Amino acid sequence: MKFTIFGADGFIGSACVSHLRTRGHDVVAVSRNALLPEGEALGHVIYAIGVTADFRQKPFETVDAHVSTLAQLLKNSRFDSWLYLSSTRVYGNTTMHKLAQETLPVTVYPNADGLYDISKLMGESLCLSQPSPAIRVARLSNVYGERQNSQNFLSSVLQDVKQKGAVTINEAPESSKDYIALADIVTLLESIATSGQKRIYNVASGRPVSHQELADALARLGSYRVAFTHGAPQRTFPTIDNTAVRAEFRYAPRLLLDDLADLL
Repeated sequence: MKFTIFGADGFIGSACVSHLRTRGHDVVAVSRNALLPEGEALGHVIYAIGVTADFRQKPFETVDAHVSTLAQLLKNSRFDSWLYLSSTRVYGNTTMHKLAQETLPVTVYPNADGLYDISKLMGESLCLSQPSPAIRVARLSNVYGERQNSQNFLSSVLQDVKQKGAVTINEAPESSKDYIALADIVTLLESIATSGQKRIYNVASGRPVSHQELADALARLGSYRVAFTHGAPQRTFPTIDNTAVRAEFRYAPRLLLDDLADLL
């Protein structure tokens, strides 16, 4: 099978390229700034172009990546399927007691912090406005694995405890995130791209991990010291519903706390 990966030089894109080639697929790896000749048949597309931790400093680049470049490529390309990588971050303003399902309405705010969510949702809407059932969306939770972005929360915590033996977290201990292993991501994205029966999927572990749980696990692993800033804000997300990927692809997620020793 032929795959084209847009954003092939990124964290998730490069992992998809390696995984798919190992599986024997013909893979065209396209970096963020490279363009394919118009009219080329792309096969199964995974659109992994995105801006993550530094989106607040790069608002124009964020909109270009999540919407403008997507629109140009989606409009002018020939493909068998198209999978747009979005984020479970769009559930950030959802009421905590609600299960974050793919059909749940989401609330966003038009400010600097909301730019990421709004642009991702615009990209989703553009994909889902197309009538083809082969154009799909995958909302990814916080991905961990080798070569993860050094600016994201988990990477910065692990770097500090490895280098200094201690870290201070500027969020409340009750804050939590859903984490998913990169090894799970690449397998699921291949399956969704080639045989997904739905238009949109949550790709998540479904098990939030609090910062306190992370701190306790680090203390058990290496007596690493984790402190919390007094009075820091609590940032929590609702539990992400992953029923669709579990049922359709027999997905059994790895869990961050089980993989923490290997990450360190």
